[in-house]
Amino acid sequence: QVQLVESGGGLVQAGDSLRLSCAASGRTFSNYPMGWFRQAPGKEREFVAAISWSGGNVVLADSVKGRFTISRDNAKNMMYLQMNRLKPEDTAVYFCAASAIGHGVRVSTAEYDYWGQGTQVTVSS
Repeated sequence: QVQLVESGGGLVQAGDSLRLSCAASGRTFSNYPMGWFRQAPGKEREFVAAISWSGGNVVLADSVKGRFTISRDNAKNMMYLQMNRLKPEDTAVYFCAASAIGHGVRVSTAEYDYWGQGTQVTVSS
């Protein structure tokens, strides 16, 4: 089992930056591909970013490319999402997730086995 806890959300203005953190505990964190997803009210959960177990491979959704960066620190059991130039349409609850399959990157919610409780990000215009 892997336990995930997100932090770093908040209320910001358009153009501001936030860094989300995901703290992992339980089984060996460095074995797991990880990802960030978000869910806005009335919408399905959508993919934001994913990173391989080593951090060597990353994938970003088109909507966040050039603005968001995903990274991880396996020594600290942490994953991060640096969000720059935030837009009102980025408003959502952001979730971190871990996949029990140890290779590659994962972009579908169905490919993830462990989820955090989410952290709210609100971007005002």
